[in-house]
Amino acid sequence: MDTSEQPQIYLITPPTIALSTFPDQLGRVLDGVEIACIRLALAGSDEDTISRAADACREVAHARDVAIVISNHVLLAQRLGLDGVHLDDGARSIRAARKELGADAIVGSFCGASSHDGMTAGEHGADYVAFGPVGTATLGDGTQAEKDLFQWWSEMIEVPVVAEGGLTPELVRDLTHSTDFFGIGDEIWSQDNSLDALNTLLAAMR
Repeated sequence: MDTSEQPQIYLITPPTIALSTFPDQLGRVLDGVEIACIRLALAGSDEDTISRAADACREVAHARDVAIVISNHVLLAQRLGLDGVHLDDGARSIRAARKELGADAIVGSFCGASSHDGMTAGEHGADYVAFGPVGTATLGDGTQAEKDLFQWWSEMIEVPVVAEGGLTPELVRDLTHSTDFFGIGDEIWSQDNSLDALNTLLAAMR
């Protein structure tokens, strides 16, 4: 990674979204800050609920030429016209997802704090690897991904890396030169003004 370039922003949706308000909220954030990708991290397994949320968010994202992926639902990703899938099981499902979705789809992998899982995911064809939580968050099993992991990865591995989970301005500042993306979700959606909250985090990059 070229450390002269700032990390890109990878937005993560709340687990439950209100169709009456969230698409507009998402649109305001996309209009205010350059976003590389959006992950639909929707809770539950009700296909109709997930599909309606995905349709609404895809419309907002694609109107602004922003890619959008969905957590784990490989078949829905294809059916709903999304750009790919984010897998929560390390390297285990990458090859199957790639076979199902094709070479052009985005296939990413969450690998907790395990460099071994991350390297295996990369070998299996992941487009990116996400590590976390980097702060206090209930992501994965809660084991924090330390700054040293990102520093080592950025020096040794070419697969792009995402830092996510419990980000604070201090963590953003510490990780800016050793990650390719910041995965930002609850840090901004839980605030009254999501765009202002995001800009506060971005201001810590240097």
